[in-house]
Amino acid sequence: MRNTSIYLLAGLLFMSCVKPEYEKTADGVIVKLEQKQSNDLKMVRLQVINDKTIHVSATPEDKFSEEKSLIILPQTGKTPSFLLENKNGTVVLSTKNLKAFVNLKTGEVNFADIKGNSILRENKGGGKSFTPIEVEGTKGYTMRQVFESPDDEAFYGLGQHQSDEFNYKGKNESLFQYNTKVSVPFVLSNKNYGILWDNYSLSKFGDDRDYAQLNQFKLFDANGKEGGLTATYVPDSRSGKATVTRTESTVDYEDIKTIKNLPDNFPFDGANVTYSGELEADQSGVYRFWLYYAGYTEVYINNVKVVQERWRTAWNPNNYKFTVHLEKGKRVPIRIEWKPDGGVSYLALKALSPVPDSQQNKLALYSEMGNEINYYFIKGKNMDEVISGYRKLTGKSQVMPKWAMGYWQSRERYKTQNELLGTLKEFRKREIPIDNIVLDWNYWPENAWGSHDFDLARFSDAKAMVDSVHQMNAKIMISVWPKFYVTTDNYKAFDKNGWMYQQAVKDSIKDWVGKGYVGSFYDAYSEGARKLFWKQMQDKLYKKGFDAWWMDASEPNVRDCTDMEYRKKLCGPTALGPSTKYFNTYALMNAQAIYEGQRGVDPDKRVFLLTRSGFAGLQRYSTATWSGDIGTRWEDMKAQISAGLNFSMAGIPYWTMDIGGFCVEKRYERGQRVFDKTGDENADLKEWRELNTRWYQFGSFAPLFRAHGQFPYREVYNIAPDNHPAYQSIVYYTKLRYSMMPYIYSLAGMTYFKDYTIMRALVMDFEKDTKVNNIGDQYMFGPSLMVCPVYQYGARTREVYFPETTGWYDFYTGKYVRGGQTLKVDAPYEKMPLYAHEGAIIPYGPNIQYTSEKPADHITLYIYGGQNGSFTLYEDEGDNYNYEKGKYATIEFSYDEVSKSLTIGDRKGEFKGMPKERSFNVVYVNKSTPKPFDLKIKGKAVKYNGLKQVIKL
Repeated sequence: MRNTSIYLLAGLLFMSCVKPEYEKTADGVIVKLEQKQSNDLKMVRLQVINDKTIHVSATPEDKFSEEKSLIILPQTGKTPSFLLENKNGTVVLSTKNLKAFVNLKTGEVNFADIKGNSILRENKGGGKSFTPIEVEGTKGYTMRQVFESPDDEAFYGLGQHQSDEFNYKGKNESLFQYNTKVSVPFVLSNKNYGILWDNYSLSKFGDDRDYAQLNQFKLFDANGKEGGLTATYVPDSRSGKATVTRTESTVDYEDIKTIKNLPDNFPFDGANVTYSGELEADQSGVYRFWLYYAGYTEVYINNVKVVQERWRTAWNPNNYKFTVHLEKGKRVPIRIEWKPDGGVSYLALKALSPVPDSQQNKLALYSEMGNEINYYFIKGKNMDEVISGYRKLTGKSQVMPKWAMGYWQSRERYKTQNELLGTLKEFRKREIPIDNIVLDWNYWPENAWGSHDFDLARFSDAKAMVDSVHQMNAKIMISVWPKFYVTTDNYKAFDKNGWMYQQAVKDSIKDWVGKGYVGSFYDAYSEGARKLFWKQMQDKLYKKGFDAWWMDASEPNVRDCTDMEYRKKLCGPTALGPSTKYFNTYALMNAQAIYEGQRGVDPDKRVFLLTRSGFAGLQRYSTATWSGDIGTRWEDMKAQISAGLNFSMAGIPYWTMDIGGFCVEKRYERGQRVFDKTGDENADLKEWRELNTRWYQFGSFAPLFRAHGQFPYREVYNIAPDNHPAYQSIVYYTKLRYSMMPYIYSLAGMTYFKDYTIMRALVMDFEKDTKVNNIGDQYMFGPSLMVCPVYQYGARTREVYFPETTGWYDFYTGKYVRGGQTLKVDAPYEKMPLYAHEGAIIPYGPNIQYTSEKPADHITLYIYGGQNGSFTLYEDEGDNYNYEKGKYATIEFSYDEVSKSLTIGDRKGEFKGMPKERSFNVVYVNKSTPKPFDLKIKGKAVKYNGLKQVIKL
């Protein structure tokens, strides 16, 4: 025994003296480090994916994990050549476009261009940390990676979040899936690189600490007594209940567990609640507050209103972040005013204590559980190249069906077959363009969620309904949840194979329908379960002719408003392991089920999915994401701009939202009902109409154009009568969307062939102008149009910044605006500011009622002078996958500013039904000849037969 101990000690001493070493591999290098403690970094591996992308793995284990990635597709082709050399204790890996340096002592990885100019460097010493974690018998690590970041760097992406933050530099964001929150672990830098973080657990960007309760401060009540704030609960006077006053050291009512700490049997609906007193910080600096709220909420600190009134429906809270500078030892007043808006409501206020700017401003990524650190460094000449690199890793974005680019009408919900068909008939009668109508949830018998059956009392013949939709030249999308009541045959088919999550059943959780029913979600991580899920949809729904799939609650949302640990229990364990490890990727697995299922049985029909959640790689499954059950407030509308931009910059190009918001303030409901009885446009209805008008204006320039929500109904003729400016504006922008279909569908083609992004932050196209780094309320729709939504009630102007590298033309007048300035521009009720830049080329097609009504054989082509420009028109058959086989056509337009000439290039390619000849009405706009957008305007007529032409303008 003694000899064994001696040998063991000798071995440990030997290991501690082992010098770091590296090993060249077929695709890169492995660096083995001296390990001083058991959880220290032991190995770093660099793998060359291509000349601009390097995969970095780091582990404290003796070998790297062999688990397959859920988001990275197998990389085909030969590994590009690279060089490896040792320079003064640093391994240098060089590709044609990149250099990567690994410190042999610390494992620190740095990236530079081929000339050695630094692009990104890990924190000094490597910035890696590992903490062992074990869940349900599965071992792994909680991990963090920190990178240095210069002061002028900006960060984007991370998916879609609702705090109305755009540039994430110096900010914090938790990455998990929830209704209205879609997390994608991809960071895009204005330094033209991206980091794809390959981990599926709950993750964080920035500070990895949990927000702390208010009792981190010294708290004083309204009378100055230390120990907590004065909480005053004043019930609605009609309730007959007494006011409750008590001292509280925390405001923490954010889930169904913690709201039990609210006063017992207190009638919250219509109540007024305040938390007041003073707080005293124990250190000076910037505190980062996190507010979680439902109902109406305002916050005052140091007599400043730091949170303007915000609202969210009772069952679906939102979060908002703000910062306050506090001085150590200085008591400042705090007041939280809360008006719950329902029988159950939620509120929490927490904060992170100050950290130095030098730490806060770094690029840091944290994940709760994984095998090792895995990230991909992607370099490009511009942001589009970086996103292209992301899609090379995670999959191409499909060309969506052409009809999907038209208008979608939906509501929560069409309760009968006749309601749905009557709506579509009314659109056709009024000659308002529409391509798609949506059947939302609850079309099934009340006690049969997941059966995929129809309630025959309300939907007597679903196939006939679908056929009628098709006869009216439209498509129909149906809502399918991954949820099944335990009494259904479909549940039993999953359950017998162990493919249902069981916690909700064990706990007898009943949902909100009727008397309440017990059910749960299927395990989308099982390949067999995915195939069964599609087979059930195929047999009951696809055979009836439904065209598209609405994959609701795909977070998965087994139950609203639960604490995080219980959420994990409800959606696991998965077939791959504990839900802690696979917390964020359910929507990706679920989308795979439908995409592969439909293409397997009907390979000639394009798949279309709309999902409430998503993850890296979602685009490869022909899937779009919408921003969930957002509120109907002006601040919610504004938040969708930055949310949509960051989601698009996370590499997934198809995004949409509920135009008008989903969850409706009661005042808007009342306003509509008053109007229905009296015909009077009361104040609330007036605002509702303006809100929807502004939202439709914005929504017509989103990648997908779709209205949906609770009552009041969202059809334009239900919003306002046809002589109202709201109706007229909404119809105008709907028709404009359809006129722009040659432009919009070309953008859809570019997402596949050029890895393009449709909804584009200004920083993507004007990166040389640093003023755009923080502009998240204007954006480019494709390469040519700058969209400037109006998001304030009563606003008839708004400030617009015009990027300096080009001049701009007012869309409606053609008037020229010099770049590099901020102007207050007109924004009348009926119009949203919209601008084309110098060199823009925009094709417009004929007036149509649906996308396939007729080919664009006559195109009005607007050319905006001042700079050279180009645009490529893309066309294909619209609803099949023949484009993957080369059956499509392109026509390139190029404008030369010196010669003032337009070149229409040779048509390249062909497809069935392609117009062999067409005409162009070329409208030339420049500083001296402003021209408004008008399809009837007379320009230069050009006949085109597919051969190159040069037109003098």
